[in-house]
Amino acid sequence: MSFLLAEFDYNLLILLGAGFVAGFVNVIAGGGSLITLPALIFLGLPPAVANGTNRLGILFQTSSAVAGFRSKGISTFPFSLYCGLSALIGSLLGAQIAVDIKGDVFNKILAIVMIAVVILIVFKPKKRLEAYLERTKGKHLWISVVVFFFLGIYGGFINAGIGFVLILFLSYFNHMSLVKANATKVTIVLIYTSAALIVFILNDKVSWVHGLFLAAGNGLGAWISSRLSVRKGDGFIRIFLIVMVTLMAIKLWFFDLT
Repeated sequence: MSFLLAEFDYNLLILLGAGFVAGFVNVIAGGGSLITLPALIFLGLPPAVANGTNRLGILFQTSSAVAGFRSKGISTFPFSLYCGLSALIGSLLGAQIAVDIKGDVFNKILAIVMIAVVILIVFKPKKRLEAYLERTKGKHLWISVVVFFFLGIYGGFINAGIGFVLILFLSYFNHMSLVKANATKVTIVLIYTSAALIVFILNDKVSWVHGLFLAAGNGLGAWISSRLSVRKGDGFIRIFLIVMVTLMAIKLWFFDLT
């Protein structure tokens, strides 16, 4: 027993904790990869391997979150399935290609997008009664399918911060409540992450030991936050979103992602 304890890498507990926090914030808002990616790289993984290993955690996280939302009766099937399959195709491209843009420029562009998200959340215009009706069929479905293909490309490439953009689109274009937008988001991310993870595995870019510890924390945090977000409602999610998006924008603008 003492031999096993001596051999155990206690740094893996860092991943367990980071995974829990990331899983919690990712389901309610987003930006969890800005916690887990630096943690994985800090523990010595090359950036590409950290990126792939992070997908294992995201897979467990989103699976747990989907189960949590379903346990509370929240689902947007089949809309989430159609958009998820479209994002899956895009993620295969994103996982295979590199974006031809300098990292610091990309971070600053994304930071500006995040600030725009905060402004839209804070100054969200009041809706007329008919505006509360969800738009998930007909032309709105097909437009969403196309948009999620391109979002899937980014999700397959690095994934960090995509949750904010998904929530924004689902809330404003599809007129979903923040609770339903979150439930849809985690379903879509689950679908396309499955494909992206396969690409990383085939290219030997996943550290299974690190990934499983990360996944354990991700899954637990996601389960708790999915059920909490349903119970607390849109007001709680909106405040959480504002805080997390602001922190992410500061991180992207002033510091490297890793």
